[in-house]
Amino acid sequence: MRFYPYKLACLLAFGCFVSVTWIKSIPSDEGSTVMPDLQILYKRLLVAEELGGQVSQDLSSILEQLRNLSKTGNDTYLYSVHNRTGFKVSVVLGIPTVKRDKQSYLVNTLSSLLFSLTSSQCQDLLIIVFVAETNLDYVNSVAETIMKNFPKEVQSGLLEVISPSQYYYPDFTSLKETFGDSKERVKWRTKQNLDFSFLMLYAQDKGTFYVQLEDDVVAKSGYYDEMKAYATNEASKPWLYLEFSQLGFIGKLFRTRDLPMIAEFFLMFHRDKPIDWLLDHILWVKVCNPEKDDKHCTEQKALLKQRYKPSLFQHVGLHSSLPGKLQHLKDKDFGKQTLYKAHNNPPAEVSSTLKHYQTHSLKSAYEGRDFFWAITPLQGDYILFNFSQPVYTSGYLFRSGNIETNGDKFFNTTVEVLPSSVLARHKVAIPHYRESGNGFIIVGEFVNGLAEGKIEAALQPVSALRLVVHSDSDVWALLSEILIKV
Repeated sequence: MRFYPYKLACLLAFGCFVSVTWIKSIPSDEGSTVMPDLQILYKRLLVAEELGGQVSQDLSSILEQLRNLSKTGNDTYLYSVHNRTGFKVSVVLGIPTVKRDKQSYLVNTLSSLLFSLTSSQCQDLLIIVFVAETNLDYVNSVAETIMKNFPKEVQSGLLEVISPSQYYYPDFTSLKETFGDSKERVKWRTKQNLDFSFLMLYAQDKGTFYVQLEDDVVAKSGYYDEMKAYATNEASKPWLYLEFSQLGFIGKLFRTRDLPMIAEFFLMFHRDKPIDWLLDHILWVKVCNPEKDDKHCTEQKALLKQRYKPSLFQHVGLHSSLPGKLQHLKDKDFGKQTLYKAHNNPPAEVSSTLKHYQTHSLKSAYEGRDFFWAITPLQGDYILFNFSQPVYTSGYLFRSGNIETNGDKFFNTTVEVLPSSVLARHKVAIPHYRESGNGFIIVGEFVNGLAEGKIEAALQPVSALRLVVHSDSDVWALLSEILIKV
């Protein structure tokens, strides 16, 4: 996998942003008669309109260049084996990440987002990680870490990693200290405005909805379906964004058609205020009437944002990306995380050579009351489901790991069935099946902690199903979902 940093001169953007200072910089003709106040104001408004139009044209030009770059394989800032072009997904998740002095939460965040996704959901979702740094060595190291931990997701185009040109960011040394913030904090919030804007501009033609996240959050199991369903149901209403977390800018969902306007607003005032304040100002500009009171303004702004409960994303990072800052932010509406998914499975006697930890037994997991958590598996260990009566099963699903212990997965482990009739066992000549010991036939295996598949009619009915470990593991193993489809 080769990495290509794009070379678009984004300094054009900042050149046009300087024009926002027009009202204070219009020269007057010293040799002429002083114009009346209204005439001066009118002249300045004409200049403002002209410069505002230029800002819009410059931003549109940059958007078009970003759009073209995302469709090419050369001279681009895209870090992905397969870039999804030619179709839009329903939901795009944008995650900016920066180099932290203490601890990185990015891999855990991505693991949480990817944990319970189905294959169809993966086809309808795009996750964009924006490495908001210009040090190419660091950017490459992040891309390589993501590729190592999520090779399938990168290969399929589900995960994209992008980075800016070294020319994207302006000189931060001339920033004015405002609102009692230190120079370091003013720089941090200014850069954050630019980072979020970059992501929005890049994502605006890739899906129907765009969700802004951060690199130190966890997602609630089932977040994708809940978020998409709510956004679709509310699509006819005039909201600007939906909130799936009450914290800062986390979990804010926008229609992608609104992203150019939002990013343009952020870019025009990127030096002035924090990103969440600017978002609130957009609402004020859209609906607040200066001739009416604050109560009316608050009521009107409430129509442009809608809050979904319970929250689907929780902030977990202790160390902020702002050096030296500790964050103890927690969303009280997030609630307790579900660590397993229950199903009604056919009656069976369950057994295993694996020793379970504390009360997390195999029986409890099979009956949908808990997850199964086993101490380090060794080669030859197995889990057996011996059905009370032979069953006709259309398929199976075993999910290992959960949100809190995502690394405790089954590796090099096969799924095997025991046909109830001797005749069916002799039908193992089917090309894609292999025979195992004691009459069992291998029908599948765990891939990245998940085993899912169908069982052909030729092998039905089934007397038993088992999971067999074929090599020693370095970690414990956890089954958070057991489903025998009947």
